[in-house]
Order: sequence, then C-alpha cells, then structure tokens
Amino acid sequence: MGKVKKAWFCSNCGAESAKWLGRCPSCGEWNTFAEEIIQAPSAAGGRSSGTRVSTGARAVPIGEISTQDQERISLHNDELDRLLGGGLVPGSVILIGGEPGIGKSTLSLQIPLHAPHLLTLYVSGEESARQIRMRAQRLAPAAAAPAVDAPVGSPAVDASVGSPAVDASVGSPAVAAPVGSSAVAAAASPSVAADSSAGPAASLAGSSPVNPVSTASVTPAAGPDNCLVLCETMLENILERAREINPALLIIDSIQTVYSQLLDSSPGSVTQVRECAAMLLRYAKETHTPVILVGHITKEGSIAGPKVLEHIVDVVLQFEGDNTHTYRMLRSFKNRYGSTAELAIFEMTQTGLREVKNPSEMLIPMHEENLSGMAVAAMVDGTRPFLIETQALVSTAAYGTPQRSATGFDIRRMNMLLAVLEKRAGFRLATKDVFLNMAGGLKVTDPATDLAVVSAILSSAFDLAIPGRWCFSAEVGLSGEIRPVPHLERRIAEANRLGFEKIFISSYNARTHIPKGTRIEIVKVSGMGALGKLLFKS
Repeated sequence: MGKVKKAWFCSNCGAESAKWLGRCPSCGEWNTFAEEIIQAPSAAGGRSSGTRVSTGARAVPIGEISTQDQERISLHNDELDRLLGGGLVPGSVILIGGEPGIGKSTLSLQIPLHAPHLLTLYVSGEESARQIRMRAQRLAPAAAAPAVDAPVGSPAVDASVGSPAVDASVGSPAVAAPVGSSAVAAAASPSVAADSSAGPAASLAGSSPVNPVSTASVTPAAGPDNCLVLCETMLENILERAREINPALLIIDSIQTVYSQLLDSSPGSVTQVRECAAMLLRYAKETHTPVILVGHITKEGSIAGPKVLEHIVDVVLQFEGDNTHTYRMLRSFKNRYGSTAELAIFEMTQTGLREVKNPSEMLIPMHEENLSGMAVAAMVDGTRPFLIETQALVSTAAYGTPQRSATGFDIRRMNMLLAVLEKRAGFRLATKDVFLNMAGGLKVTDPATDLAVVSAILSSAFDLAIPGRWCFSAEVGLSGEIRPVPHLERRIAEANRLGFEKIFISSYNARTHIPKGTRIEIVKVSGMGALGKLLFKS
C-alpha cells in the first residue's frame, strides 16, 4: 500500500504548501493553513483529476455569439428576482450563505415550491427525504400534498405494487422523487415502489422532462411534482442523476457536505469545496442549467471554504439578521449579471420567508406619541428608497470612559459624527454615554442617514422630541456642512407617499426636481449650527 501523502492548504486562497506556514505567502493571511490528505499520484506519474479536457473548442468573435435563447428565468419571487437582476441566468452558479438557522434551506426549498414551471432537482446532504417533505408541508401545504394523479410527462414516481422498492433516505441509492409523492412521504419504509421497466431515465424523470432553458415553450409540471428530492453527497452520483433528469434548476444543500471520490480529503475541506464547486460550475456551463449552492459561514462571518469559492461562482448572496428579529436581509456581494447594490427583505413566518415589498412599514415608528431620541431617515439601498427609524440614547457616563455603542450602524462613523457635533457645533458630549440603534435589525451604510443620526443624538441629549412626521436625508461632512445625497427625488417621493410633513435636506441640493402634487414641506439646512435652531426653535 502506498504512502499517504499530505499537504497544507490555505483556507483563504487555497495555496498549497508541503509544510505548515504561519503566514500564507500568496494572500498574506495568518494562521490559515490546515493539513489535508491529498490523492496519491497515478500510475502514469501525475495526479489524476476529475476535470475533463475540452476538445473542439474554437475562438469566435464576440459579435457572433447568440444570446436569443438566454432569457432570464423568473422564480416567481419579486424580491429574489430583483436581487438577481431580473431572474436566473441560464448556466449561472449562485452561492447563498448565512448564519445557521437564518433561512438558507428554507429559501432554497421555497424556490421550487413557488415556481411550478421549473423542473428542479433538490439535492440535500444534511436532511433526509422525510424531513424535507415535512418542511415542504409547512412552507407550502397545498403544494406539498400527495399527488393523486400524476400528469403525463411529469417526473412523478410510479408506485405500482410489485415493482422494486425505492428508498429515498440518506445513504440509500440515489433515486430522486417528487417532494409531494408517496416515495418521499414513506422514505423510511421499503413498501414504496417505483416502476423501472422503462429504464432508469424514465423511472427518475417520467417522459422527457422539459428544460425551459433549451426550448422555447415550457410545459409546467403540476403541483409538487416539479421538485425532485435527492439525498446524496457524492458529487459523481449527483451529476449522473442530474444528466439523466435534465432539470431546469439544480439546488445543492450544502456545498460543504458534498465530496468527490477522486479526492481523499474529507467533505468540507479546502480541496473538496474548491474541486466540487469547479465541477458543478462546469456542469452548469455545459448544460446551461442554473445551479444554487447553499454555503456555511465561519465564526468570523465569511463563507466557509477557500476564498476561491466566491471567485468561481457568478453570484454571491448572503443573509443578514439574527434570530431575535423576524426580518431577514439578503444582500448581493457579487453579481456578474446585475447590480451588487441591491437588497431583498423577507420576514420569517411559520410558513417560511415572506416578501416584504414595502420595507418602510416595518422600519418607521409604530408609536403615536413623540419621544426624544428618535428621528426618521429617508435612505436608498440599491434602487429602493425606504424610511428607517433611528434611535439614540444619551446619558451621563457611569464610568470614567464614556461608552459608545451602535447597532446596525458603523461605530467609527458614529464617533466621527460625535466629534463633528462637539468641534463644529459646540455640543459637549465627551462625558456622555451614547447608544445608537437602527430599527428592524437593518445594517445601514447609506451616508444619507447621517443627518437623522445627529438629530436623534441632539434630541436625546436635550430630551426634546422631534415630531414623528419629520424625516431627514443628508450627509454630514467633517467641517460641519450638510452635504447633498443622490436619488433625492426618490427619497422625497417615498416620504410624501407615507404622509410625512417635513423632510430636511442639504441646501446644496438646489437642482432637485420636485414632482408636482408633492405635499411634503422641504427644509434646507446648510450646516450643523442651523440644525439645532430648526429642530427646537419652538
């Protein structure tokens, strides 16, 4: 038996080394090398690889490449479609990451349940088929109900008596079954049968499933029969079933549980994650099938695995939020086919993730009385304007060093605004504790919230309430000036739609076009000195 070969790999960039290194010479990160077992050399003297050498490829002028059949695929989810830039691009690979329990698997299963026109292969390496069926019944009770009569051409499994049994549990032979079929409902029982007389392709996918990417007309699959569940972790088996079924969408939950038999390292290792992602990318490009990968994250908040994983995929989406809030924010950190300045907001309910099409409803004040330390900011995230409540608390410091705390807002920017208040406006806050919170658990990066933050701090410091029907939208500069912000027309229109009476903006927004019929009063502010007088002049 040959000697086992080991190597050290950087978990950040995937660089390989024969020995442990404290600092990666490739990316410069510290303490990122981990030991892994690598594959022994083949008989020919080189390392075997799961990659296939492409033959027959030729270079063509970019103008001759046709894009007529590359229409985006709608997921019947307005928030997700907008975040992706208008829907799924055929052949794209999407990576979804987030904290445990934040809703990654929920969103992945909701996609095929809410898009009956997509023949979807849902591959799970973390749950059994019965567990997936139970979750599907909770997310979409009507869609996950057992199918009585499978339509012609649907991928429903024929449960005729006397035929070989199909076990859909984890670790069993990889056989995909519709999420609402009796094969999934009785995954742990050997009494469920499948008709294999027509061959493996027919027993898996019915009669010629339709892939909407490669054909002009789409034949929708009725009910839950469009979602095939496959409990498998070996990538070679997954790709074999996918090529037999020819799904319109492939979902892998999760990439850290998938492994290739061509590699000796354990699932979730740097080598396995990198090579499995590369093989799935190759499958997506060859078959024009979009692939969604669910990814774990580390304790630092980054997606687990090598950094090259994020470079390989086309789209990187990451959930924000925590279990103390019902709202989940899905941000785009990379998108080759759309903008990365977009944000999708969902509410976690008993029946899954619900779209929040009007975020201002959850972020503006719910109380009727005016309270000190509160101000409303008109902000824009991506292309969407919405209003958010800013809450501040200023109190006398109980210790020698005043405390500074910010939730949902950059603490360094808050310290900068406090320094501007003290230096440029003369407000003494050096001996005060300052706490800042953005309502709804949202993380705010728009500089237009500066004016609302400053106003909330002043309101709490003087214990004077700001009317709840006032809002703010401007950036604060280091010299104390109130700077203009882009997309002001959208901010004003949103505040006007919600019935606000005043909006405070920069006096340098002189060329702002105010639509006719706007009832909201626009108050222009030039500097920090004038802000206090305008807020508390009465």
